[in-house]
Amino acid sequence: MIRHAVVVLTVAAAVGGLTAPTAFANSAPAAPVRAAVPADPVVTGVVVNGGKDVVVGTTERKTFTVTVHGSDDSGLYLADVDLLGPAVGFYTTDALCETATACTTTFTVDPHLDPYNDDADLSNTNAGSWYVNTLVDTNDGASFLTKHAGGFLLKRAAVLTVNAAPEPVAKGGTLTVTGKLTRANWDTYRYAGYTGQPVALQFRPKASDTYTTVKTVTTDGTGNLRTTVKAASDGYWRWNFAGTTTTAPKNATGDFVDVR
Repeated sequence: MIRHAVVVLTVAAAVGGLTAPTAFANSAPAAPVRAAVPADPVVTGVVVNGGKDVVVGTTERKTFTVTVHGSDDSGLYLADVDLLGPAVGFYTTDALCETATACTTTFTVDPHLDPYNDDADLSNTNAGSWYVNTLVDTNDGASFLTKHAGGFLLKRAAVLTVNAAPEPVAKGGTLTVTGKLTRANWDTYRYAGYTGQPVALQFRPKASDTYTTVKTVTTDGTGNLRTTVKAASDGYWRWNFAGTTTTAPKNATGDFVDVR
């Protein structure tokens, strides 16, 4: 249950101008002395998982941090952090702030039955854009709620394979490059073919560190990839998947082909 409490305290006090002593009656009056007015508490940013996507496979729990940054004249004391995602996805926890301007807490998500989240587990429909709501308490007793203070992508892990054949191959001969793109299915706890996805075929010459895209191929109804190219020189072939809002990007490990 998200708490919806917004309390912001602002204190202002003023002390009137001081009367100059008689000996200095013709001098300019002293400037009024006023008490400092504390700034309203504010959340200035949220960093989830060090700024990276949260990627989850089919077996391992994923633990990541959420840091709430903010300011208040008295300092931040406690942060209650809620994560809200697609298909009523919800995680919540709180933590004492480690400094006057930062509060870091930890979340753990599990593709299987999750004892960290009231016996709930991830579903495929939970993948996508998530938002962070935070209720922060300050050291002087103020509390303030910030909705959509930050966001992140929760993604299904991907696996990508490659095979280039024949090996070796004659220079100018035809090389057949195959592979398969699969992604974590949080409903079945297995990896399944990711269909209809554009995947780049890339080549890196033996003496180079840089891959260059040769062509783009779309995965078939089971996630398979297949194409042919002309063999020109020794080097490594790989598939490169850029990822989507629900699935992490992935590079296949390069397959070296000896061209003779």
